[in-house]
Amino acid sequence: MLSWGLNEFRRPGPLAEAVTIIIPRDEGLDSIARRLADAGILRYPLVLVVGARLSERARQLKAGEYRFEAAISAEGLVALLAEGRTVVRRLTVPEGLTSAQVLTLIASAEGLDGTVIAPPNEGELLPETYHYSYGDGREDIVRRMRRAAVEAMTEAWTQRDSGLPIVDPREALVLASIVEKETGRADERARIAGVFVNRLRLGMPLQSDPTVIYGLSQGAGGLGRALIRDDLQRPGPYNTHLNKGLPPGPIGNPGRASLAAATRPLKTDDLYFVADGTGGHSFARTLAEHNRNVARWRRLQGKGAD
Repeated sequence: MLSWGLNEFRRPGPLAEAVTIIIPRDEGLDSIARRLADAGILRYPLVLVVGARLSERARQLKAGEYRFEAAISAEGLVALLAEGRTVVRRLTVPEGLTSAQVLTLIASAEGLDGTVIAPPNEGELLPETYHYSYGDGREDIVRRMRRAAVEAMTEAWTQRDSGLPIVDPREALVLASIVEKETGRADERARIAGVFVNRLRLGMPLQSDPTVIYGLSQGAGGLGRALIRDDLQRPGPYNTHLNKGLPPGPIGNPGRASLAAATRPLKTDDLYFVADGTGGHSFARTLAEHNRNVARWRRLQGKGAD
């Protein structure tokens, strides 16, 4: 009997193909064995129970989401559950989302638990891919995003160029958030940051449409329509067409590349840029040159409407 049990504990199990199963918290050894047998992973629940106890791992089995490979043995099950090798899930946060939009992503992420106790301020979260396990807390994810953002900002600020017209990491964060919303092209970020740095030095308004959109949408992330002339003339703290200098706060959560661009901008004579119809921008040093670029962009828009 002992020989049969040992052989059964070690031999390949009946599972035909890989399957993912959630082991709930506070589930006892007998219940875990029955759950695995019901799922077709285990032939005899008693074999796992006895094997786990004899190997002194019965109290080590951990809850969570597990992927069980085909033909996994009872011995392999005990090892997997005791070591807690749970399924790793991923939550990808795109650059430039507002904190409200990030919270919506977190709320809808499958497998996370609980609510966010302390909602983040704008710009406090670092966009990137975060790994988590089933049952991890949403508040914990936000805490990790906050820590990552502080580390990224500290690194960017430490490596900043000298003589920038931004006085502290907070202003660098604000500038980076604007750069993030102005372009999705990696090869343009530093140049656009350079344009804004030039404007700040000269006391020119930044004239950034994304800041206006942020103010009008109250941080929701978009208007659901194009900006109109009246929007640009509406007073507000985020209207950089009317106000000089940086807006009072970030307009989203910038990624590492935009933080680097804001703290190490391209040295350029450009003062203007406008979309060029290819997903990038046309840059200009003078207003006359910029007006020609704008006219070209409007012609392209007109053709697109035909």
